Amino acid sequence: MAVTDITLTSGMRANLISLQGTVELLNRTQERLASGKKVNSPLDNATNYFVAKSHMDRASDLAVRKDGMSEAIQTVKAANEGIDAITQLIESAKGLAQSAYSAGTTAAGTLAGQYDEVVAQIDFIAADSIYKGTNLLAGDELTVSFNEDGSSSLTITGFDATSGGNLAISGADFSSATSIDAAVLELDGALDTLRTNATALSSGMNVITTRNEFTDGMVNVLSAGADALTAADTNEEGANMLMLQVRQALGTTALSLSAKAAQSVLRLF
Repeated sequence: MAVTDITLTSGMRANLISLQGTVELLNRTQERLASGKKVNSPLDNATNYFVAKSHMDRASDLAVRKDGMSEAIQTVKAANEGIDAITQLIESAKGLAQSAYSAGTTAAGTLAGQYDEVVAQIDFIAADSIYKGTNLLAGDELTVSFNEDGSSSLTITGFDATSGGNLAISGADFSSATSIDAAVLELDGALDTLRTNATALSSGMNVITTRNEFTDGMVNVLSAGADALTAADTNEEGANMLMLQVRQALGTTALSLSAKAAQSVLRLF
C-alpha cells in the first residue's frame, strides 16, 4: 500500500487496514476456489509446492513412457496379426501339397502353381506387418523403456517370417511323393517356427502390458499424492468465502461510520 500525505483518524485507519486484510483473504479464497488448490505458488507453502511439483513432474515423465508402451503393444499386435494370417496360408499350402499326392501330372502342376501363389502371399503379409516403422516379422528389434530415466527396459527381437527367411519354404515341386513329402516337412517346420516366435512375442507383450498397467497406477498414485499436498477443501473455502463477504460488508459499514465521525467537523462551519 502506497503511503499518502493524507492523515486519517485512528478509527478510519484501523477500519481501512481491516478491510484491506479482508479483501486479500477474499482474493486468496477466490483463487483457491477457481484453481481447486490451496497451494498455488511457493508463497503459499514452499515445501508442499515443490514436493507436489516433483510428484507431477515424475507422473508426466511416466505418462510419456506409458504412451511408448501403448505403441509397443500395438507393434507386437501387428506382428501377431501377421503370424495368424501366415499360419492360415501355410495350412492352406499344406492342404494343396497333400492334395497333390492323389493328383495326376497336370493337376499336380496346377496345384504347384497355386502353392507358389500362396507362398508369395506369405512374403507380402510378412512385409505388411509393420507398425510405426517397426516390423517384427522382418527381423526388427523393439526396445521399450519403462521408467523415467530409461534404466528399466525390454527388447523384443523379431524374426524373418518370409519363405526365404526363417520359415525356409522352397518353391513347389510336386513331381513325386518324395518331393511332396519334403514340401510338407518344410511347412510343418515353418509352423513350428511361427508358434515358437509367437510364444516369445506374446511373452514380451505380457510384460509390456503388465508394466503399462503398473505405470498407469503409479501415475494415479503420484497425482493423488500431489493433490493431497495442494488440493483445497472446496466446502471449507466456500464457507470462508461467505464469512469473508460478511466481514467485508461489516468493514465497509464501519469505515463509513468512521467517515461520518470525521464529517461532524464540518458542522462547526
